Formats: sequence, C-alpha cells, structure tokens
Amino acid sequence: MTKLLLTTPCNFGLEAIVNREITNLGYEIAKTIDGRVDFYGDELAIARSNIGLRTAERVLLKVGEFEAVTFEQLYEKTKAFAWGDFIPVDAEFPVARAHSLKSTLYSTPDIQAIVKKAVVEKLKIKYKQDWFAETGVRYPIHVFANKDIFNLYIDTSGDNLHKRGYRQNSNLAPIKETLAAAMVDLTPWHWDRFLIDPMCGSGTIVIEAALKGLNIAPGINRSFAAEQWGFIGKGKWDTAREEFKSQEKRDRQFLVQGYDIDPHALNNARQNAQLAGVEKHIHFQQRDIRDLQSSDKYGFIVTNPPYGERLEDKKSVELLYKEMGVAMGRLDTWSYSIITSHPDFEKLFGRKADKRRKLYNGMIKTTLFQYLGPKPPKRVPEEINK
Repeated sequence: MTKLLLTTPCNFGLEAIVNREITNLGYEIAKTIDGRVDFYGDELAIARSNIGLRTAERVLLKVGEFEAVTFEQLYEKTKAFAWGDFIPVDAEFPVARAHSLKSTLYSTPDIQAIVKKAVVEKLKIKYKQDWFAETGVRYPIHVFANKDIFNLYIDTSGDNLHKRGYRQNSNLAPIKETLAAAMVDLTPWHWDRFLIDPMCGSGTIVIEAALKGLNIAPGINRSFAAEQWGFIGKGKWDTAREEFKSQEKRDRQFLVQGYDIDPHALNNARQNAQLAGVEKHIHFQQRDIRDLQSSDKYGFIVTNPPYGERLEDKKSVELLYKEMGVAMGRLDTWSYSIITSHPDFEKLFGRKADKRRKLYNGMIKTTLFQYLGPKPPKRVPEEINK
C-alpha cells in the first residue's frame, strides 16, 4: 500500500460535510480550504471514496504543488515529479482541465500546453522512448493555480461524482445530486422519520434521501476513470463494492414522499427512482403546494423551489413563497429546509429562519433556510433500528 494525498473538490459551503464523510470512511484529513478537502489514503481509498462519498464532486490524486510565475518554472517544476509512477507507457494523458485564479500565468491553454510538454518529457526519460501513441487507459491531468501556487492532479473519477447514473430524465434547473444529498444530511432526519419534498421535480432530493436511508453507496452502480488503472488493480474496486454492499439496509421499511404539480416531472421522477433502485421507498403524487398536509408529526420538508432568476418568473415565484409559508405553517411540528437565491425569501415566507447556510447551486449563490420544529418524544431503545 502507498500513502497518497487525495483531494476532493466540493461545492462551497459543503466542506465540513465532506470532511465528516471522509473521516467516517476512516481517513486522515490533511487540509480543508474553501471548496476542497485534502486527505491521506492508499489505493483502496481511491475506490472507497469514489463509491462512498455523497457530497464530494471528484476524487483527485495529487501529484504535486509548487509556486511558478514563469512558464519556464511551470515546465521545470512539473517535469520534476514522478509521473511514471502513475502513468503507464501506453496511457492517454490529456491535460483535461486548467484553472488559474489571481495568478501571473493566466492563459489556461498555455498552461495546459506547458504541463503536457513537461509530462511527456518526463515520461520519455522513464520509458526511454520519444513518442507515445496514447491508445491506452485514460489518466486525465488537472491543473489548478491560485495566487501563483500550482496544484497538479490526476482525476480518478472521470465523470463528476454527482452523476450517480440514475438521473436519465431531468426537468429544468435540476439540483445536483451532491447538493441534494447535503441538504438531507444537514437535517437530523433519520430513516424512520417522515420526509417530503413538495416540489420534487425529477425526484433528486427524495432519491438521495432514500439512498441514505437504505445505506446504499451513491456510486455503487457507476464506473470511474481509475477502475482501469494498473497501479490500483481491479481487486481494490471489487473489495470496496463488496464492503459497501454488505452495509446496505434494503430491508428497512420506510417511505419518503415527493409531490409536484407537473405530471411530466413526476413521470421522470418515478423513472429515476426505479433506476436508482429505491422506487419501493418513495411515494410520488401530483399535488399543489397549497394542498400540502399530513397527519404525521415531527417530519421534515426538504425542497428546492424555483428561484425566480428570470424577471418574467419573479412575481409567480414570490406568490409561490407566500403560499409555501401558509401551507407549511399548517405542519407546526415539522422542520423545513428550503434552498433559494431569492433575497426576500423570509419576508415572503412570513417567518425568519432559525438557521441560514450559504451554499452554491452550480454557479448560483443560494441560502439554505432551515426552520426547526420541536423535537419528537424520546423513543425507547427497542424502537430504534440502527
């Protein structure tokens, strides 16, 4: 086993949740900064973190870090790293992504070209050949520069981790799966409590809740770039999948609920839930937010309503928020978590939130407004099935 430094980029505002997830997997945190958590792991950690993390966007293998203010420095310092320890002779190794923020070297196409040239020259020395066909397994290289500090990575994930594989059908402006999972995680919801998304759209929030309730790893049914990497080996991925499958609780009996006024959206949600394998644990129903009601107590509402980003939608969204305040006010023992970018949400909803958390939904700066209901009566230990 090799001690590796791994990096998990995440949405701004979710760093603490990602940190906790990584710690729960048993790995040591190296550093947490805005939009990123670094941790130490081995080859198996690459598989386990890709399959098991609910709120991270990727898992990157960190190759090195240095300061550079000239392209010559960028070239020489990139070339100094042992790229051949990871990249085999027949690999495809594009510099797939480059970002530069407040750095002297700001041209990302030039950064990509210089890094590519440096890696090629280092591999020429390693493999004693002058040309690489790049017909083999893909090892995407990522470059991030911030204030002249460059970080070089190899992307182990491939597609972003929010792409679980179940959302084949989406509506307009769907919430990312990682953010939906975080919204559920930021509540004290437990699988034997009630949970409703009254504007569920394509079903992402309730599907993520059901996956969590059944303890199904989010990446269990998808593939990753590093599955074909020789230095990790297929056995590590098999071991990780077997571990996560052994921890599933598919016999739990619970039902989360997703409502929407749009029958087309509900049809998409049902299909997505089926692809995720959680359709038996979600009840979808066509229902207007004004008709929201429940005889159950101490439940949770977690929802991503329209934001009114377009001017023509603003009035209808503001009316919706007022109707939400009335409807949810009837559920006086429930807790609500509502994400929106609208600056006057609390005023329209008719109540100040107990907690506010700044989050990003894609590139949109939003706030998660949380309204905390009363705690339910304590249950006797026999009632709690962990």
